[in-house]
Amino acid sequence: MKKNMCYIDDINNLKPKQSEPAVVLDLFAGCGGLSLGFEAAGFRTIGYEMVPAAAETYRKNLGGECYCQKLEVGQEYPHADIIIGGPPCQPFSIRGKQKGMEDARDGFPIFIDAVKRVQPKVFLFENVRNMMFSHKWYLDLVMGELRKLGYIVEAQCVNAVNYGVPQNRERIIVVGHKAKFNYPETETTKVTVGDAIGDTMHDEVENSKFLTPAQDAYIAKYEKASSCVNPRDLYADRPARTITCRNLAGATSDMQRVRLRDGRRRRINQREAARLQSFPDWFEFCGNETQQFTQIGNAVPPMLAYKVALQLKKTFHMETLSPKAIAIHNNMPNP
Repeated sequence: MKKNMCYIDDINNLKPKQSEPAVVLDLFAGCGGLSLGFEAAGFRTIGYEMVPAAAETYRKNLGGECYCQKLEVGQEYPHADIIIGGPPCQPFSIRGKQKGMEDARDGFPIFIDAVKRVQPKVFLFENVRNMMFSHKWYLDLVMGELRKLGYIVEAQCVNAVNYGVPQNRERIIVVGHKAKFNYPETETTKVTVGDAIGDTMHDEVENSKFLTPAQDAYIAKYEKASSCVNPRDLYADRPARTITCRNLAGATSDMQRVRLRDGRRRRINQREAARLQSFPDWFEFCGNETQQFTQIGNAVPPMLAYKVALQLKKTFHMETLSPKAIAIHNNMPNP
């Protein structure tokens, strides 16, 4: 239990605490998982999110304003020093139709246009791992367009489980800068499901939704067909598999579920899902159950966002140095 409380304390300490003069513009902000990490690192944020319930969640919990509107190429933005965001990943997700740039939901033209208009010192975007593989040609195209704007652009695939999140969640993080950026170092200790929800996962909770015998039989058949050695329940001694809006909100064979002491299985609730995504217990989600699960499943884990934000803060401060100071810092010849 002591280890469990350590993780809970860590996520509950992720709070807005402005100490930096820089303004961060968060595009496609969702409920604010990425922004929470940046606000916990000391920045002030301004979000843009088209889904009303998600924008309301952002405003309820974060220090910054969130404008509820659909972004378009040509959008006018307030001044910002940093741009971050998670352009819609459905065009590139393995579970989607993978239309890429042919998908109307592709947000990368908007992100590139925002960088061009605002000219931030640094920028960052997050997206699904698949973009580095099936759609690598498009990732290269996006990075090429951003490099034309005068930035050094780097990409790395990271797994949230290596940064204090109790979940295997692989994503690419792309950073643009003009000085030097180091991705956060991976951590050797993994946070487990038990660390996150060990106080509730084996018990009946309020509004528990239990699997029916028919669902149990269907899942067993699915797992046998897919050569699954162990049932895909959540286990206290290991991290969770990837949390998605689909396996949270949908009563599917892939749903995120726990097994109670009496053998019954139930779907996890919103607070358990939020903890597995490293949202603090004080963070309140707006909207109905499905909207809340969608916000949680689509979010960037705030703990991962926080650790990336700390590294980006170093780069931002380096950007404010003179070219000579940057060269000395990077052990390069003076310009």
